[in-house]
Amino acid sequence: MDTGTTWFFWALLSAVFAAMTAIFAKVGLAGVDSDLATLVRTGIIAVVLAAFVIATGKWANPMTLPAKTLWFLLLSGLATGASWVCYFRALKVGEASKVAPVDKLSLVLVAVFAVLFLNERPSGREWLGIVMVGVGVLVLALKR
Repeated sequence: MDTGTTWFFWALLSAVFAAMTAIFAKVGLAGVDSDLATLVRTGIIAVVLAAFVIATGKWANPMTLPAKTLWFLLLSGLATGASWVCYFRALKVGEASKVAPVDKLSLVLVAVFAVLFLNERPSGREWLGIVMVGVGVLVLALKR
């Protein structure tokens, strides 16, 4: 697989696993506080990722990373934690088939933030897809 398509392969796998996450989480949340469930899930993720990093020989002392990298990873971790707490709370009370697509409004926000903060410039075709996702979220959010 050449590097031009590698990102798509990993992004597609991410989408498949994210879909599985929503379904498994919805079932797993039955009779459990959503915040506790988020903590359990996060612990499992930490153990699995630590094992993966060690097994693949990629372990390095994180404290040797540049300060800017550490700060932005910290901010990313805080944003991820907040996102997971909100996502699990939404899944607890809402239907997975509605919660997960609304959560993907993040795609639209990533595009806007990437333009504002990273100087990225999506093409017209890419904006069309992004707008279509946004419209899809609005259709899901509107009451019948």
